[in-house]
Amino acid sequence: MPRAEPVTGEGPGSRGRYAGGMGKGWVFDGHIAGLGTESGLRAVVGLWQRSPFGSFADAMVELPSGHRILLAPTAETCDFIASVYNFDESLVVDVAASYQEGQLTVDAGPLSVRAAVGVRTRLGGVVRLVPRAVAVHPLWLRAVSPLAARISPGARTVGAAKGGRTEYYGVTDLHHIGAARVSWEGADAGSLAAVRPAVTFGFSSVPAAPSLARVRTTVVQSNADGKRSPSRG
Repeated sequence: MPRAEPVTGEGPGSRGRYAGGMGKGWVFDGHIAGLGTESGLRAVVGLWQRSPFGSFADAMVELPSGHRILLAPTAETCDFIASVYNFDESLVVDVAASYQEGQLTVDAGPLSVRAAVGVRTRLGGVVRLVPRAVAVHPLWLRAVSPLAARISPGARTVGAAKGGRTEYYGVTDLHHIGAARVSWEGADAGSLAAVRPAVTFGFSSVPAAPSLARVRTTVVQSNADGKRSPSRG
């Protein structure tokens, strides 16, 4: 796969275009699922329909011990994600993930997830009232981040990532995950549970209640002079 270069343009585009008016950046458009298990294993799965790397999926797993593992489908995606988030171990594995007709299916190396996605949450109904172009814009996300942290403790819409980067999460819908079967290395991880303690991959956690979010993630690099420029992974 060729190296993905940061690009600009109008709208999200198939190559992760960023038109936020705050400089160039990487844009990932798709879904994020967050869920916990009775054993203490917590998983965050990204299903990206549009990104600088094309369509792909990845998974971040925090074991009950606190050991954090990235599961990514290519060396390129693995390197980029590991340059933004914090992991104790990063693995390139086969990743197959889909979300269709209320069913979320994930097979990523040692991780297997079969989840039933249910009704829209109350917060999901609220965020859908905001026009999408506004809801994913960095200026809006900076303004609402304090409110987001109060509504969903541990969750933030903007914050500092590794390597002098700034990251923005624009959520435009949110659904409950009502049931799930999760296994790790072939062993049952236990019943579906809240994501507690919060995951520690980055500045923000997913909501405590297992859920699937429609989201656009934007990563922007800051130079030493404070000006934002493309993140190069």
